[in-house]
Amino acid sequence: MGFRVVVVGAGLGGLGLAQGLRQAGIEVVVYERDSALTARRQGYRLHIDSHGRDALVRLLPPHLLRVFQATAGLPNPRFTALNHRLERVFTQGVDDPAAVSLAVDRLVLRQLLLAGIEDAVEFGKELRSYEIQRDGRVVAHFADGGRADGDVLVAADGVNSAVRQQYLPHARIADTGVRQLYGAVPLTDRTRDLFDDNMFGVFTAITGPERTYLGVAPVEFPVPPQQAGAAAGLTLLPVSDYMTCSFGARREWFEDSAEVLRAMNGAQLHAIMTAATRDWHSLVREIVAHCQPDSLFALPLRTSVPIDPWPTTPVTLLGDAIHAMSPAAGSGACTALRDAARLTIALTEARAGGDLIVALRAYETEMIGYGFAAVRAGAIDGQRHLGQDPLPG
Repeated sequence: MGFRVVVVGAGLGGLGLAQGLRQAGIEVVVYERDSALTARRQGYRLHIDSHGRDALVRLLPPHLLRVFQATAGLPNPRFTALNHRLERVFTQGVDDPAAVSLAVDRLVLRQLLLAGIEDAVEFGKELRSYEIQRDGRVVAHFADGGRADGDVLVAADGVNSAVRQQYLPHARIADTGVRQLYGAVPLTDRTRDLFDDNMFGVFTAITGPERTYLGVAPVEFPVPPQQAGAAAGLTLLPVSDYMTCSFGARREWFEDSAEVLRAMNGAQLHAIMTAATRDWHSLVREIVAHCQPDSLFALPLRTSVPIDPWPTTPVTLLGDAIHAMSPAAGSGACTALRDAARLTIALTEARAGGDLIVALRAYETEMIGYGFAAVRAGAIDGQRHLGQDPLPG
């Protein structure tokens, strides 16, 4: 029987792992709860740092890597903080060119990570449970009555991971106390002048009263994704340059619960943003006015609470399934891709005759170190800049 890896979750980390394993000649199948890649909004702009870039170089085949490189924007290397009157609070530059983050559209990247492995991904498959059999193989059981077995089960199913809840029931997910509304402003000849040069950096935070804030950051494609994809034989969904526009505040500021916010439509969320910024600088009000209501969705910001290492088995985890973190440090996607690249190496070694548990233990030891370090860094930045609660423990 051949070596087979079962991945639960088709997010960035799960698809990245599948790409890496496919290139290594390892059989892999990915099961995703959502009905399609575009079934729900998961965000817009991603920061891809040096760890993320290195991981994608390892995971993506050359033709897909070229599309990624052609479509990834390079913002001005600075972080700017302004108050709600658009007075500068501080600017922090990035001196090391290698440390500058690329600006990437999440859906474009997910489409690239899915390209060429569509036959290995099944949508509409919600995991119910798993079991490790006496022979060491792992069997996954799905809500539709189906099952899948493999030598390794990888939890890549995000912050609400069903695998983690069974495997590491003591691992906690904490509410940071902050709610955030995510949206986008199309960058057109009319809207571009709303943003001065300071706002075309890595990120610009505009802070308001009562610990409210508005965040903006550009996504500008050097080559339009459809054009870059077509050159590689891919059909990518159309997307044009835009500016992310996110509004956040403490949970006490909002009149509604996180559940009610998540159920609101775009027009209702836009009304909240508009009311919150009605006394801010006129340009900020114009930016909010041009934030597309149908782009808006709400999320509570949550974080993992670091735990001690656990005994290694043929079940392992990556990305938000084990180290979900505040978006304040912009490291979540890059850490998941880093996990996928490191786990690809470990499973390739095991497939070549190495001891599977030893290989997985080496991966988990490294991942726990940098993953939870990123969780702690995100919590510190979130507490400083977003008004988050301190990380429990």
